[in-house]
Amino acid sequence: MEEPQRVRSHTVTTTASSFAENFSTSSSSFAYDREFLRTLPGLLIVAEIGLCFNGSAFILYLSAAVVDASSVYPERDSHNFNSWAASSFFAFLVTICYAGNTYFSFIAWRSRTIQ
Repeated sequence: MEEPQRVRSHTVTTTASSFAENFSTSSSSFAYDREFLRTLPGLLIVAEIGLCFNGSAFILYLSAAVVDASSVYPERDSHNFNSWAASSFFAFLVTICYAGNTYFSFIAWRSRTIQ
C-alpha cells in the first residue's frame, strides 16, 4: 500500500537566535574595549602612538625644512626669493610646533610610566 503524498505549505517559519536579539553596540565585548582605553595600559598605548606620530612628523618636517632652506638663493626676481624664504620660514615654524608636541607627548608618556 502506497501512502498518499502530503501537500507541503509554502510558508516559511523563522525563529530569532538569541545572539541576534542580544547584539547591540553596548555588547560586553565593545564595553571591554572602551574600558580598556580608560586603564593605565590603554592610556600608555595611546600616548606611545601619539609620541611615535609626533616624533616621526618632526623628523620628516625637519628634513623637508632643511632641504627647502638649502634651495633658497637670491635672484634678480625678488618675488621668487621672497616666496622661497617664506616657505622656509613656515616649514621651520611647523617643525618647531611638532618638536614641542613631541616633547609634551614624551613628558606625558614618561609621567604615566613612572606612576
